[in-house]
Amino acid sequence: MNGQQKTFVSRTIDRFFPRTIDFFGLLDAQCEIVVEAVTVFDRFMNEHSAELGEMVLHLEHVGDDLKHRHMDQLNRTFATPIDREDIVRAIVSLDDILGYAKTTVREMEILEVEPDLPMQQMAARILEGSVSLQQGYRKLKKHPLKAEPHARQAHKAERKVEKIYRAAVSQLFDDKRLIESIQSSGDQAIAAAITEVVKMLRRRELYRHLSNAADRIEIAAEVLHDIVVKIA
Repeated sequence: MNGQQKTFVSRTIDRFFPRTIDFFGLLDAQCEIVVEAVTVFDRFMNEHSAELGEMVLHLEHVGDDLKHRHMDQLNRTFATPIDREDIVRAIVSLDDILGYAKTTVREMEILEVEPDLPMQQMAARILEGSVSLQQGYRKLKKHPLKAEPHARQAHKAERKVEKIYRAAVSQLFDDKRLIESIQSSGDQAIAAAITEVVKMLRRRELYRHLSNAADRIEIAAEVLHDIVVKIA
């Protein structure tokens, strides 16, 4: 059999009987880009560097390309060691974390909002949850039962974000300060109050993006838990 025939046979085998893909490694790679990007995002929230912001945007694009490549591999595979739907849910939820990090960076620039303490705290907890997810997904292949505690830790990180979010929104919409400003005499006081409302709405929008990122951590943790239940 010559080289051309071998190539044809090889292509035929690959087409109808594709090589086994390490989907555990695939999920680990998806987690790795998330942790890398969110680590930079956490630094961005503390340093507010334009360079770090650009790095977050770049890593989000890398993660998006990785997601599409993984989806393509999944579509080309007949059998998977994990429920196919769970793989999709994990990939999408992990990628969504990056999506919200990118959106936050973009809108901070557009809305001209600088990070405050609640945003820094939420970013830190998002990083904490992302690391927990990575640790959990890495254990699935050889030690699935040991992945469950990491899923719980990721859940805890999400709850911490929500607690910070609610407190921050409550403090942000402190109507007493606005009422006092509006009750002051003069058009300047009214203008200042309106400006303050606009700033509050902008900042609340960013708080919400961070909360949404944490929601995706929770979804990815739920998927991790479901996989553990099925394969352990």
